[in-house]
Amino acid sequence: MSLQSSLIDKIQKLKREKRAIILAHNYQRPEVQDIADFVGDSLELSLYAMQTDARTIVFCGVNFMAETAVILNPDKKVLIPDINALCPMASMLPADLMKLYRRKYPKAKIVLYINSLAEAKAYSDAICTSANATEVVDQIDSEVVLFGPDINLARYVQMKSSKKIIPIPQYGFCPVHKLFSKREVLRLKQIYPDAEVMAHPECDPEVWEVADFIGSTSKMYARTLTSRANKFIVATEIGILHRLKKGRNDATFIPAYEEAICVNMRLHTLEKVYLCLKDEKYEVKIPEKIVAKGREPIEFMFKIQKYKK
Repeated sequence: MSLQSSLIDKIQKLKREKRAIILAHNYQRPEVQDIADFVGDSLELSLYAMQTDARTIVFCGVNFMAETAVILNPDKKVLIPDINALCPMASMLPADLMKLYRRKYPKAKIVLYINSLAEAKAYSDAICTSANATEVVDQIDSEVVLFGPDINLARYVQMKSSKKIIPIPQYGFCPVHKLFSKREVLRLKQIYPDAEVMAHPECDPEVWEVADFIGSTSKMYARTLTSRANKFIVATEIGILHRLKKGRNDATFIPAYEEAICVNMRLHTLEKVYLCLKDEKYEVKIPEKIVAKGREPIEFMFKIQKYKK
């Protein structure tokens, strides 16, 4: 038996003993996705966690995702295999900066991308995803909306909304999605002229211009299942390709940039998942006050989207 097979067997045994589930984001290593009970984007994972009767959740993603799971599942133990799996973009908008914007724009409402820290969510009026950002902004009771932490998603919302969108902070971005360029996508289109280009809204606007489809990772997955295309050029973290290939094994998926890797997402390994379950570390904890305040803006989104909880 290989080391990997042995680890998988041990993980499965511990899951049964501890009534645990493993959730993995679309950007995780292929072997981590394969061992997971559910694979999806950050919101899908948290919603799945809300519907399970498991006592323990092993969250293979970055910190803000595990925090969101805690906010939505305060009665469950949420573990993260590597405590150093941090999101650089979420860290660009800490609580102190949120307080500053609240003072500077006292009449404006704040809509935060779910890719934000729990401490920041607690100072917001609504949370959104890349799939419903415009809808949430349009439903908020304010003509001026502060939106963060991703400036590109703020720009994308501004294109579709009549409200005034003020990005907070002015420099918020995802380092991985900054790697994609219009020039490279066009070069790949010359090589694969019949390929459909899919881009994440965290990409720069120049990439949107040459995309056939713009959407979140979950929307990309859904798109490939309904599209007639047999080739796709994908502008997001390359971990998604594993899931896309499993869903459409008849299609070819071309990364828009082969080195588009989130090193923080890749910190989780099978060995760390095993140790996480075995020793029940590292538990993600959030002060009760932040959990309560952070849940309110998420509930606002739920009311709009009518998510089945």
